[in-house]
Amino acid sequence: MADNRGCSLGAAGLAFVTGGLLGAVAALLLAPQSGRQSREQLRGYARRAEEGVHELADKASEVVDQALNKGREFIEAKQAVLSEAVEAGRTAMQQEHDRLSSEKHACQ
Repeated sequence: MADNRGCSLGAAGLAFVTGGLLGAVAALLLAPQSGRQSREQLRGYARRAEEGVHELADKASEVVDQALNKGREFIEAKQAVLSEAVEAGRTAMQQEHDRLSSEKHACQ
């Protein structure tokens, strides 16, 4: 039986984010600079974080598009192979049917 003594990934992530926020608040309260400078610094952090998120989203979008294109190419290739196999099967069946029909007529 599995032993679940550790914390879940979600709980660990929440603890990490909470610790980061508490650290940021403590840094702002204890900073030797003015409130105006702190606000400007926070705006800069927020701008850089937003840019980073947008870059990650763009990269993720590109990766998903590439994966979809590869999937389409794979499906198209397999579909062509399957179509050829079905057509070869039909041809073989028709040839066998014709052969059996000619043998039947030859016996009569």
